[in-house]
Amino acid sequence: MDTKHLPENIVDDRGALARREAGLPATRTQLARIEPGKNVEESHMRNRKLIAEWCYEQGKADNVIEWRTEQGKTYVVVNDFEKLRELFGRMLREIQRIKSEGDYEAGRALVERYAVQVDPELHKEVRDRYYALSIEPYGGFVNPEFELVEKDGKIVDVKISYPADYVKQMLGYSKNYSFLPNIN
Repeated sequence: MDTKHLPENIVDDRGALARREAGLPATRTQLARIEPGKNVEESHMRNRKLIAEWCYEQGKADNVIEWRTEQGKTYVVVNDFEKLRELFGRMLREIQRIKSEGDYEAGRALVERYAVQVDPELHKEVRDRYYALSIEPYGGFVNPEFELVEKDGKIVDVKISYPADYVKQMLGYSKNYSFLPNIN
């Protein structure tokens, strides 16, 4: 990924510093949702943490990813996106090997080593910084909707629209795609 066209520092609308090299810091904001002293339990959170921690460790010798502390704040900096991409490929190969061979012990070791434990100092910093923003540690987004354009029985285009109502879209998904009964 070529990042030369980006400014050295970008400040987003929440006031958080997003460095030009940023790539994995979003995985840190999930720590805000975990209670102090607890481990990562949710599978998607473990997945992101495993990828971030494994890539950091595997790329350490080449300084692919580094942790920086500036003005008392910790940042993740990606120094080499090409090597990071190679690390993603290596990780995918290893995960596929584990799955294909049914290597439970290797899978368990990978998850326990990289995906579960939370560094208590980093956790406190993340929670303090995140909650100072007075926003929730969850987000949602409106998905685009696609409409096929046909001419003479053939698809010639796809119209993309973005509905303005998040709640209505989510309720529509629930109504139209839920396979569970609406009984509590």
